[in-house]
Amino acid sequence: MKYSDLIAEWLKSMGYTHCFYVAGGNIMHMLASSAKHFKMVSVIHEVAAGVAAEYFNESSTDGSKAFALVTAGPGMTNLVTALAGAYLESRELLVIGGQVKTADLSRGTLRQRGIQEIDGVAIAKPVCSVSALLEEPVTRARMEQLVLDANHGRKGPVFLELPLDIQGRTVDRAELEQVTPPAPPALPKADAGVIERLAEKIRAAQRPLMLLGGGVSRTTATALHDQFEKMGMPIATTWNGADRIEADHPNYFGRPNTWGQRYANLLLQQSDLLLAFGTRLGMQQTGFNWQQFVPNGEVVHVDVDLAELEKGHPEVAWPIHADVNTLLKDLSAHDLGQHEDWLAYCREVKAAVPLIEQNTTGEAYISPYRFVEQLSRRCRPDDVVVPCSSGGAFTVMMQTFAQQRGQTIVTNKGLASMGYGLSGAIGAALAHPDRRTILVEGDGGFAQNLQEIGTAAVNKLNLKMFIFDDNGYASIRMTQKNYFGGSYIGCDIKSGLGLPDWEVLFKAWGVPALRIGKDFDQHDDFAQLFDTDGPAAFIVSIDPEQSYFPKIMSRVTASGTMESNPLHQMSPALEDELQRATMRYLD
Repeated sequence: MKYSDLIAEWLKSMGYTHCFYVAGGNIMHMLASSAKHFKMVSVIHEVAAGVAAEYFNESSTDGSKAFALVTAGPGMTNLVTALAGAYLESRELLVIGGQVKTADLSRGTLRQRGIQEIDGVAIAKPVCSVSALLEEPVTRARMEQLVLDANHGRKGPVFLELPLDIQGRTVDRAELEQVTPPAPPALPKADAGVIERLAEKIRAAQRPLMLLGGGVSRTTATALHDQFEKMGMPIATTWNGADRIEADHPNYFGRPNTWGQRYANLLLQQSDLLLAFGTRLGMQQTGFNWQQFVPNGEVVHVDVDLAELEKGHPEVAWPIHADVNTLLKDLSAHDLGQHEDWLAYCREVKAAVPLIEQNTTGEAYISPYRFVEQLSRRCRPDDVVVPCSSGGAFTVMMQTFAQQRGQTIVTNKGLASMGYGLSGAIGAALAHPDRRTILVEGDGGFAQNLQEIGTAAVNKLNLKMFIFDDNGYASIRMTQKNYFGGSYIGCDIKSGLGLPDWEVLFKAWGVPALRIGKDFDQHDDFAQLFDTDGPAAFIVSIDPEQSYFPKIMSRVTASGTMESNPLHQMSPALEDELQRATMRYLD
């Protein structure tokens, strides 16, 4: 049989159900074979194929998986951003790329021999767990090892490059399937002694706080939901772990971050024992001033990747190299003590510090914070929420959105690339055809992949797209205003950024669009469009001069370097009395 047919069968047996692709000559055999076995989703640009597949896999709850199929040359280079995003967020993403015939490979002696030839494997290698050129048909065992082992433990993208003649080669099925694939490597596990010592440490602490990252699976969080309250300590989440616990859970205390919720930052910084579970504790999580992260406490860091534990920032008192999901389940069975005084103080701080702080919003516009607050109330418990991945719309969502139990929230903050939102929402919507998917993205970010409106329309996705129309790149505009005296360059229409008339644009694809403002959620036309199945767009009128606080401010030093405040010193500063009441355990 043809090798591409056999590969497609193998992928189906591994759980793949969907294929996002852009057709091309150097991938023609794999495309024809895939069409026999998978739901084929044609996209306009290859980066959309990769991002959609990543979000499909990250949000899927029934075991179904998606992969991306791209041709050689520009097909592969267009896809690199998606590989990089999945790599930084430790997510599963299989990309099969076409390549010229093996006889036409330049093999480093020429810049190019075959048509559209480029060394995709070399380009992909720094941002992949596996990047390989298959110059000969490999066995099923080897294929499964390449694809599955990279997604065991700390996940990461896999890029497999298939020359055209290898795809179309006639092979012997029996010969390629006779080898049994090796068992995946065992995940590191904390033994019973470590678990008991950790439980003792928590019992002895006065102010423990548990930070749940994206490494804590949704399955684990669901299984431990009722146990979280019994564990007797405050729980916060990273942005990637935002849907692991609902906003109204009695032990939930926000999303600390450089752009986090102020009360959550204050509480994390006042803990005397931070349990960092399944988060790599990157600088956006700790703040650039990581030397003052948890200044009066110890950090216990649990991660499956030893390199993250040894990177040197922030300072970690006890690194534990283990699968966090197994550890957390084992730990939940132990007595972790009572910390009622600390929980009571956390509730006081949460109540005292407003979630929505004073910002400047023009009279003709809706505050983005109020918009998200209203949207949160209008969402359903089974909605899939995609808060884009960069810029003002992203940070407002993560500071304000109140997640409900049962919702799935997917984003990609490691690469923080504009343009992820629509493609990611398409992937999430296809992973959950029976649920509504909600995207919130800025106009600048949305414009970077707006061609995929057509993908949402032709697939009749139940996707509601909210676009912050603030005339460009709000976060870049604010940076240029704060640090460069308002010398705007390429951040809005006046400074050279070309953006469309949004209502006219959506009309071109036959997608209904509605401009909304204050009290939008009380209007019948909004309710009808929001609650009716199918794609729809909502243009949110945001003040171009809107301020975005609270935030961690930085300053340019005399040497030209940037110096940042620690997480608890967000701007604007709290009034003295409120500061004293909410920073009791900070020097």
